[in-house]
Order: sequence, then structure tokens, then C-alpha cells
Amino acid sequence: MITKEIFCKLNKLRLYRKYTPNCRSLSNDIWNEELTIDLKLKIEKYWKDKLCKGSFDKNNIDKKFYVLSMFPYPSGHLHMGHVRVYVIADSIARFHRMNGQNVFQPMGWDAFGLPAENAAILHGLPADKWTSSNIDHMKKQLQELGCSFDWSNEITTCDPSYYKWTQWFFLKMFQSGLVYSKEAEVNWDPVDETVLANEQVDENGCSWRSGAVVKKKVLKQWFIKTTQFSKALFEGLNDPSLKDWRDIINLQKHWIGECDGYKFDFQLYTDDVCRTILNVWTQHPEHVPLAAFICVKPDSFVHKYYVLNHKNVYIKNPITGSVLPVLVTDRVVYPDGQESRLAVPYVNSIDNELAKEHNISYSVNESSYLSREAICEKAKELNVGGYQVSSKLQDWLISRQRYWGTPVPIIHCTDCGTQAVPEDQLPVKLPMLDVQKNKKFKSLELDEEWIKTTCPKCGKEAKRETNTMDTFVDSSWYYLRYLDPKNSSQPFDKTLINKMMPVDIYVGGKEHAVLHLYYARFFNHFLHSIGLSPSLEPFKKLLVQGMVMGQSYKNKITGTYLKEDEVIKKDKKYFTKDGDFPVIATWEKMSKSKHNGVEPKSTINNYGVDTMRLLVLSSVAPTSNRNWNSDTFPGILNWQHRLWLTIREFRAVRNNDDIQRHTIDSSIFQKEENKLHDARNYHVKKTSSNFRKSYQLSVAISKLQGLTTILRKSPKELIKYSAEYERLLAVQIIMLTPMAPHFASALWSGFVSAPGRINHKWEQINWENDVINQKWPQLDSDYILNLYCVNQFYKVHLVAWQYTICVNNAVKCVLPIPKREMALLTKEAAIKLTMTQDIIKEYTSSWNIIDIGFQSYEDNDTYVFIKTDRKSQYLLCINIETIFHEHYKCKIIFNKPNFFKYFNFLTQQCITKVYHISIKMKKNFMLF
Repeated sequence: MITKEIFCKLNKLRLYRKYTPNCRSLSNDIWNEELTIDLKLKIEKYWKDKLCKGSFDKNNIDKKFYVLSMFPYPSGHLHMGHVRVYVIADSIARFHRMNGQNVFQPMGWDAFGLPAENAAILHGLPADKWTSSNIDHMKKQLQELGCSFDWSNEITTCDPSYYKWTQWFFLKMFQSGLVYSKEAEVNWDPVDETVLANEQVDENGCSWRSGAVVKKKVLKQWFIKTTQFSKALFEGLNDPSLKDWRDIINLQKHWIGECDGYKFDFQLYTDDVCRTILNVWTQHPEHVPLAAFICVKPDSFVHKYYVLNHKNVYIKNPITGSVLPVLVTDRVVYPDGQESRLAVPYVNSIDNELAKEHNISYSVNESSYLSREAICEKAKELNVGGYQVSSKLQDWLISRQRYWGTPVPIIHCTDCGTQAVPEDQLPVKLPMLDVQKNKKFKSLELDEEWIKTTCPKCGKEAKRETNTMDTFVDSSWYYLRYLDPKNSSQPFDKTLINKMMPVDIYVGGKEHAVLHLYYARFFNHFLHSIGLSPSLEPFKKLLVQGMVMGQSYKNKITGTYLKEDEVIKKDKKYFTKDGDFPVIATWEKMSKSKHNGVEPKSTINNYGVDTMRLLVLSSVAPTSNRNWNSDTFPGILNWQHRLWLTIREFRAVRNNDDIQRHTIDSSIFQKEENKLHDARNYHVKKTSSNFRKSYQLSVAISKLQGLTTILRKSPKELIKYSAEYERLLAVQIIMLTPMAPHFASALWSGFVSAPGRINHKWEQINWENDVINQKWPQLDSDYILNLYCVNQFYKVHLVAWQYTICVNNAVKCVLPIPKREMALLTKEAAIKLTMTQDIIKEYTSSWNIIDIGFQSYEDNDTYVFIKTDRKSQYLLCINIETIFHEHYKCKIIFNKPNFFKYFNFLTQQCITKVYHISIKMKKNFMLF
């Protein structure tokens, strides 16, 4: 250690600068200043370029950790929702980087789409120029957030080098029979002049964007047969590798639906011309060859556009080839979400009556009776269905009638029909537009020169497909292109994908938890089926965060949204300033139209980048909505001020030679050191868990604020002479770094340049490195962790005719184990240890052990889960009340293995008549 006896203060300071050049920032004079906004901005300007670079090492993929945040649409301006996504993702990325993992955190742009095209037309600019300008501006904004993105792997979906491979995937699906075109009834936006998905039409039948009343229209559209993968997509949600998907699994399952039936593709003809494909769903595929006719609803598009306008309308059976009539009727029960239904008079009395009434003749021979398996296998061979799917799920309509999108790589020839563009002619590029001549150019149909081409099969003149693809197609595989963005010969290097996939954590808004995730999962399942992806599921962990909400004010009389300065508060109620009309104040998603948006730039100017990062992360869990309320700011601002004072006082005390060790009793000193030792290990354990396990970053901030309080309460003698205080202060700054890297870097430079260092050789600190290059703190090897033995047993709840199994966890015993031993504890050893405990032996003697699980985390407690149920017969008392208020009672005794089987049978039998059902279990084991 450099001492005062050898060097004067000036020389001492110079010597420290010589040995710790990487840890110096600005001037030591800053510690005499108050932490003002000007000083914060000064600090952030100094550290900005040193902190914002990704550091992925392509030669060390074994330790990879892929952090993916949903890439933005380049509107030109970041909003607070963007800030929240990228700050959360960056904090997680920095944490794992400090834990020695090779973090890959890329960024790119979801650049195609209607908003950019409309804005470009409005401003008289080509869509590509408008989009490029917005990307440049937003990239600068993203870099101001202090995020460590790997910009060398940046991608843009509107770049031909990207959408070339989107088209290539389209062709692969086309070759596999997954892409087809047919006439379909679509939602048509008369203002934006394009097709809208059902999800883009609000409850009033208006467009999500233009606000225009949507019209129904029949157009020939391109579809991807996503339903072919629906069973695999549904069952894939049970994959144990999908961590932290929580309620997203239920959202996905609800969207896909229970795959309890099969779809078959029936060609519909009018006047002997095939017009469209009718997807008919049935729970009994063996009935398809026996079908005598097809029933359709009176309000179906088949009735409105074909039956009413043509005399000769019929369907061809895809299995037998026989011609079937179409019957419009409302006398049959249609499957949920379907407009058509198989009619099989042989097995259905209503179908038999309808056949007789309409003189529909039918005959069946022995060859028509085929097994379910044989029918489905034949349908798959003919590419006409036969796959399990729910009745609600439809194929993915990807056609869009606008210019700014990926062109569909199809050519139409009058002689050869529909032809795929040869792969060596990809990409099919969008035509360059003369904006002055095409101010209202909205569709590729208007560019006659671009449409003209030659047929790849016969060489004659042909036409290009003028539809572009839904932007969801582009964003369904971008996470793969990030890994190899400059590859011109293939979409990505398969060897690299095998090493880097799946994504370790995917961060984004919950509003994308259904459609985008569904399409991305479908894409990955397809790529896995053709050998291009190593795993079925693309994302291991999912962190869907809530929205950032702003307070809005709406005139209760007129419904008009008001600005904050147009409102006055009186006795906790709000009124307009000009007319004293009542005002409704509420928290809503930030929007310009509601005057409740907050510009990230103004927040940075007023508080600084790191303060904004901490504000975004604090107060609520990432999954919850964050009300952006200035009343919550003082907590973070005061904490930063206290941290600043802590370093200032630390430096002052270490410089003060008048403070003597002997002024505090040695036993008291040791006792205080022990408290700091325990506090350090406790907070490292909890904060690490908040980052690694639960992602409750707001709780991590709360823990660190508590740690600051402990440091602030320490006496001067401890600050000057305690090795544990020095370690605790180091740990405080290091654990702050992922969330506030600029501020933590400044604190660290002040900390390491202070005199009187005690922990010269502590292995957890590299004194020569900046704080961002420090290793994440570890628990001491003698710190006690817990091995929990948790019993899981089940209760069944019946709600709205669906029974759900609820797992109840009960901790049966806790075994304290030092960290050094816990780190070596295997699953087998942990289970053996818990099962030898007397309390566990006694408990399991009267229960069946169904399964034993094991869960451990680095530097944290370990859990053994014992899943059990009773060893006994069940006596159920069932009270049933029908809709006619008739009462029935029955008792059933059976063994546990048959419980759910009979319970399901009873509820299914009663489903149409039962008004109320209650079931009571004998021995008070279960209550329903």
C-alpha cells in the first residue's frame, strides 16, 4: 500500500493515476460538487462511448447467452414503451456479461409496413428514403439509452439482402405444399386500400389505423397453412424448456385451441371452374368418404358470393373425388368458428332428413368405409389436410395489397399457371418509384413495367404477383438472421444456428404474446421440420413487460382529451380550467392523441439517462404496467444522491488520518464487520436471484437501496478500517452497474481512487478494471444456503364447466448447507438427503409419491419437490341441479387413477343441461 510517510498527497494521487488508468473519470474535483443534472449529463457524456458497445466473441460460443428484445418499427421517434423494453433487456444482458457469459444482444428494424408507406406519401418521399431517415434518427436515440447492443449484426427487413431470404422461405413452404392461394372474404380498408387481419378491426368494425368502416370483399389471397403444425405448436407449449412463459402459454393455447378434430380441403366449383378452397373441419375423418353433401351457414361467404350468384355450385370430395351439392341451412349445429359442416346421412338423423327433403341421393360401397388413420394418411399424401387442428384456428392470410412490403415471389403464366420465381432470381426487388409521378402510388398493380416478366417454365410473357407479404412474415425469423446478417449465399449458417439457438431470453410487449409469438413459433417449427433449426421452440425464456402508462384527462361531457395544463384539481377531483366541467382522470397507454405521452429525450435532459433507466425499472415488476408519475421520482433521485454522498464521505474518511481504530472496541468492531459480511452475502444472494431467476428488477433496486442504508449507518471507524465495509461498498456499485452503467462507473472511479485500500488481494475485485469489466459478486464459500423440501399436492376446482388442477406447495423441512457444499450437491444426493429426514418419512408413509423434482440456482437455495396424492379410495357426493331445477344425487366410489376419467365423463354428459354441480370428497381431502 502507498502510505503518507513515503509520498505526499499530490504524488500519491499521481501514482494512483498511473496504476489505475482505466478507472479514472473526469476529475477528482467532481466529488466536491453536488449531484446536479448538469453533473449527471457531464458524467454520462464522458462514459457514453465506453459503455455502449456489445462484446460478443464468435470464437467462444460455448458460453453464449442470447438476449433478444423485440425490434422496433422505425417510426422516427422512440417512446417510453421502447425505453422500457430495451433498458430491461440491456440490464439483463449486462448482468449475464458480468457473470462471465458471452452475451449476444443485437438490434435491428422491423421496417416494412403500412404506416411508413402512408407517411412517405404524405411527405412526398419514397418509402425507402423515409424509412432510412427514421432509422438513422432512432439509432441515435437508442445509443443515448446506454444500451450495449451489438450494432455489427444490425438488420433491416426492407433491405433486399434480408427480404431475399424471406422470399426464399416462402418458396420452401410453397414447395412443401404449405402455401396456397384461394378466393376469400377479407376485411377491406377503403382508406388505406388494403386487407386487414381480423385482429386489426375493432369492436365497432373500424380499421385499427385509419378508423374507416371496414368493408367485406372477396379477393384471391395467399395463405400459409399454419394449421398443419397446430398440434405440434399446441403440444410444444408443454415443453419444460419454456421457462417463465407463465400465462403466455395459456394465451397461446387459447389461440391455437384444442386440436380435437381434423380439417380437409374441399375444392368449390361454380360453373365447372374451381373458385376457392373450403376448409371443412370434422371430429370424424372416417366420415369424409361417406359425406353426401356439405352444409353452409346462410350468412357464410360461400352463400353470399357463390350460391346466390351462380346456379351450378358444388364441392369435390378430396378423398373420393365425388361431386357433392352445397346446402344452405341453419337447421344443423356448426362447429365453433366454422361456416360449413360435413353432412353424413348414414350416421346423422338430421342429415338424413335434409337429404330426403332436398332429394339428395347418396350411396355407399364397402370401399368407402376406411379407418381414421387411413383417411388421414391419404389426405396428407394428396396435400388436402388430414392434420389435427381446432375448429377455431384458420390458416395465415399473408396477402397485402400495398407497395411497401416483401413482394410475393410468384409468376402467373396463361399457359403454365402459377410458377415460383427461380431461387437464382431472388430477391424480387420492389420497383424504384418516381415520387413526383406516383404521389398516390399504393399498389404494385400500378407499375405495369415491373409486372411484365417471362415465365420461368415456358419463357413466354407472364405477370408478376402484385401482392406483398404481411410484415409478420418478415418478423417471424429475424432472430435467426441476426446471427449471420452478412451471409449472401444462405439465410444463415446452419452450424452457427445449431450452437446459438434457441434464444435464451426474449423481451417484449405482452401485446405481441399471441400473433407474433405464434407466427415465430410456426416458422421455427417449419425450419426444424426441414432440418434448418436445431430446436422446435425458438425462445427458452420469455419476459413480457407491461405498458408505460400516462395520465390522461377527458372531458366527461364531450369525451374530448385535454392537456394537463388545461385541467385543474379541486378536492381530489379534476375540472376544466375554462368551463369548470368535470374531467375523468385515468391511466392509459401513452398516445399523442390523448396528450399523455412523455418524450424520452426530455426525460434524459431533465434527469439523465441512468436516472431514466432506474425510473423505468423501479416501482413495479417488469410484467406490470408502469404508471409514469413524477410523484414516484424522488425515491430514485434521493437514492442516487445518497450513493454520491457515500462515495464522497468514503473518500474523505480514507483521507482523514485523525480517525483512529482504537476509538471503537475491538469486539464491537468485529461484531459490526460480521453484520456487514452477512449483509453483503444476503444482498448478493437476493439481487442475483432477482436478475437470474425472477427478473424482478424493481425488487433488486429495493434491495440495493436497503444496502445503501446499511452503508450510510456505518460509523467512520468502520468506513476507514473495515475490509468488510470496503467489500460491501464495492458490491453495491458492481450490482448497480447493469441498471445504471454511467453512474456506477463514476462511483467506481471515485471508490478505487480513494486512498487507504484494504482489500488488495480480494479475488472478487480487479482493481485495475472499470466497473463494467468486474465480475458479478459471489457468495462466500461458508455462507449458509437452504435446501428446501417442498410437498406439492393437488386440488381440483370446477369453474364454468372446466376443472383445473391447482398445485399447493407446502414446505416440509429446511436443511442449512454451506455454499461450498451446496455447489457440489447433485440431484440424486439432494433427494437422498431429504428422503432420509424423519418428517419426510412420516409424511410420505400415507401418501403416494407421484414424482420428485429438483431445482437449483447458482449462489442460491435449492429445492426438492415431492409430488404426492392420498393412498385411499374416493367417495364423491355429486349434487346436480338442471336448468329445470330438478335435483339429483349420486355417490360413486373409485380409486384415484380413475378419478379424473370419471369426473371428466360426468361433466361432459351433463354439460348441456346442468345448471350447477357440486362435488364433495369424503375424509375432507378435496372440496369442489
